Amino acid sequence: MFSLTPWRERREVDTLRREMDRLFDRFFDLKPMPFRGEEAHFIPTVDVSETEKDVLVKAELPGMEAKDIDVSAQGRMLSIRGERKHETEEKGENYHRVERAYGSFSRSVELPAEVDESKVEATYKRGVLELRMPKIVKEPVKKIAIKGE
Repeated sequence: MFSLTPWRERREVDTLRREMDRLFDRFFDLKPMPFRGEEAHFIPTVDVSETEKDVLVKAELPGMEAKDIDVSAQGRMLSIRGERKHETEEKGENYHRVERAYGSFSRSVELPAEVDESKVEATYKRGVLELRMPKIVKEPVKKIAIKGE
């Protein structure tokens, strides 16, 4: 049988839960805390999917140019590096809030399969980097017959 919890106690538990959520959000959040004077770190978000023949990756890199992005792949690892340049500030402008992150970044992602680095196709448009990487086709394991006496 379940017992009823008085409303007052339930409210206290809810308040505690909200405070714990805020504490964990602050602890694990990669965004800067304005009062701590930290700089923002830009970490691109990525989607990784696969088809029968290819591994597909989409990375959000808004406000960049293709020449500022470096992509490399080896085996099952993909690395995306670059620099998101800060726009020049206009004289006479007083910023009240700066939330966009700038600077160098590096993101490595493990791929679900080995890819052929020499055949990777990369496009960048509207702030999204798209990669199509053909999987390496492995020969099936061959059983070796053993001759006996």
